[in-house]
Amino acid sequence: MTGKNLTVNRAGLGHRIGYALRHPERVPHHLVRATRDLWLRHRHRDHVSYYRAVMRSDTRTDPDAAVGSRNRERWLALGAMQFDYLVGHGLRPEHRMLEIGCGNLRGGWRFIRHLETGHYHGIDISPDILVAAQDTIVEMGLQQRLPTLTPVRDLTLRFLPDAHFDVVHAHSVFSHSPLPVIEECLAHVGRVLAPGGWFDFTFDRTEGEEHHVLREDFYYRTETLVALAERYGLKARFMDDWEELPHGQSKIRVTHGDAT
Repeated sequence: MTGKNLTVNRAGLGHRIGYALRHPERVPHHLVRATRDLWLRHRHRDHVSYYRAVMRSDTRTDPDAAVGSRNRERWLALGAMQFDYLVGHGLRPEHRMLEIGCGNLRGGWRFIRHLETGHYHGIDISPDILVAAQDTIVEMGLQQRLPTLTPVRDLTLRFLPDAHFDVVHAHSVFSHSPLPVIEECLAHVGRVLAPGGWFDFTFDRTEGEEHHVLREDFYYRTETLVALAERYGLKARFMDDWEELPHGQSKIRVTHGDAT
């Protein structure tokens, strides 16, 4: 069982005061972030445009931090964790993979190296982080693997072919997404999944009240996301063994509803 607190409401006033008292050194950074986000929400009313602006701001400072890694060592460790888990749960070199929210290829560069040439497609709402992803391809010497990187405006996936991808992967995407964005993805991902394919995504799990912090970090109950997937003819399974790993999020695997 994970050691994270699954009942606390991080948006609650009591929690915020207590957290500030326990970690006073983090208060200045939080105030800067809150002020920035207030300004960005004023300028960008829809969530995707807002979060694209957040990524632009964060990427200018540090692309690794923009995807949630406090340093390069952690960036490498989290990428290895994603890669090892997927390989251990069925990812093979001949598979075609779509990575939603590929960022600067924290896990993606390992997937590109593992998969056959041309079998990796990464998408992200942030053109800025995709430029950093190009730098990662150069750094890791993966040009000959012919990965595809595409900026997107939404998660309708409408430009992608039917039944094409054996594996779809979204790490730390739904943890930053309100429910309508998640629903948009689940409404369309089944179309691009090949027969027998699967879609793995992580999310911030709560067993208490669903909530968000600064509209950047969203916490959902497992049953909410499972039911949402089922609404679109998909079957969702909570991946218990992911929570044995040193990562703060939870994971669900989605397949076609008629998959065995």
